Order: sequence, then C-alpha cells, then structure tokens
Amino acid sequence: MKYFTLAFAAVLYVASFAGEVIAQQAQNFLTIQLKDGPVVIELDPKSAPKHVAQIETLAKNGEYDNVAFHRVIEGFMAQTGDVQYGDMNDGFDASAAGTGGSKLPDIPAEFSEVPFKRGTVGMARSQDPNSANSQFFIMFADGDFLNGQYTVVGKVVSGMENVDKIKRGEGQNGEVSDPDRMIKVTVGK
Repeated sequence: MKYFTLAFAAVLYVASFAGEVIAQQAQNFLTIQLKDGPVVIELDPKSAPKHVAQIETLAKNGEYDNVAFHRVIEGFMAQTGDVQYGDMNDGFDASAAGTGGSKLPDIPAEFSEVPFKRGTVGMARSQDPNSANSQFFIMFADGDFLNGQYTVVGKVVSGMENVDKIKRGEGQNGEVSDPDRMIKVTVGK
C-alpha cells in the first residue's frame, strides 16, 4: 500500500507540474482579432522578457482593443499599438497616431539574435533604442536590415493570411486613412 501511495503522489506531482507548464505556455501567446479573423502570436519571453511582460499587461488591461494599424507599408510591415492616440473608439487622433505610447514606462532594448522574417513581431521605437513602449509591428516580408536594431517579441504562428489583408497606407511613410484595427487582443490562444 505504501508503494501505491508513493506512486499516486508522484503521479499527482507530475500532473500538477505539467499543468503549470501548459498554463505558462498558453500565456506565451497573444491573440489579435482582426476584421478577417484571428492572428495568434507566439511571444518570446526568453529573448525579450520585459517587452513581452509589457505587451501582456497592456493586452490583459484591454489597452490594445480597437487600436489602429496606423502605419502599413506594402512588402514591409504593419504597425499598431499606439494606445494613447490610436484607440479608434476613444480619442483616436490620426495626425498623432504613431507618436504615443502607454502610461507604462519605456523599456530598455532587448536585442537578440532572432532575425526579422515574415511573421516576426518587433517593437517599434523612436531613434532612442530604449524608447519602446506599446507599439509593435508585424513583418510582411523578411527584413534583415532590422536585425540587432529592434527588439523581437514573437512570431505569428497562425492567421498570417489575415495580417496580409490589413489595409495598406497611402502616404510615403505608410500612413493609413480609415485604418483597420485590432478589434480585441487577449493573452492566450
């Protein structure tokens, strides 16, 4: 009976540990609902722990909901995440979208060896490498020239076809009139 009790306790321990691992892994995803369907991003907390934590906090607080894709350049990327000026339901300012952030502090750069490929998600910033806050971009194509210059926070693992349908910008810098938006952003799949 003693062996059975020990074996049962071991099974319970392994099951609880496995449950924790699965729960942690599920949190390493971000789901963005677009007009054409969901986009699932696998976040990379090993390469950019502070950036991923900030994105997760903003998503959990609903800050990314209804935020515009204010800068979208064909063959390059779609940029969003300006929670200050980009919320299309609350205070949207097309002329300022892309210049704001969140109430959270800026994050020091977390550059890595992870390359910018199609589907890579990177943090937007100003000229100061330590100025990333809430804005991020999704790559339409490879962008090796960004390697080591911007923080990679994850990659699209499903729904890239929906990213491809985001309305492109008309201006030289990719500014979008009547932009598409992130309808709802949640942590997890």
